[in-house]
Amino acid sequence: MGRGRQKAKATRQARDMKYFSPATDLAALERELSGKKPDREESNEYAEYAEKYNAYDDEYDEDSSY
Repeated sequence: MGRGRQKAKATRQARDMKYFSPATDLAALERELSGKKPDREESNEYAEYAEKYNAYDDEYDEDSSY
């Protein structure tokens, strides 16, 4: 591909990106900006692993010397 076609393609892609406007989820934006937590209760799927391996983590912190 010659430089002219390559530059034209890059220009076209840049123009497409510049004028592209995806649909905005305003409700999600409002939730994020309000700082409120969701009403539904979410379970932490890794909580049992955190409890299981927490003892190993404490041992590592005591042994490490930074």
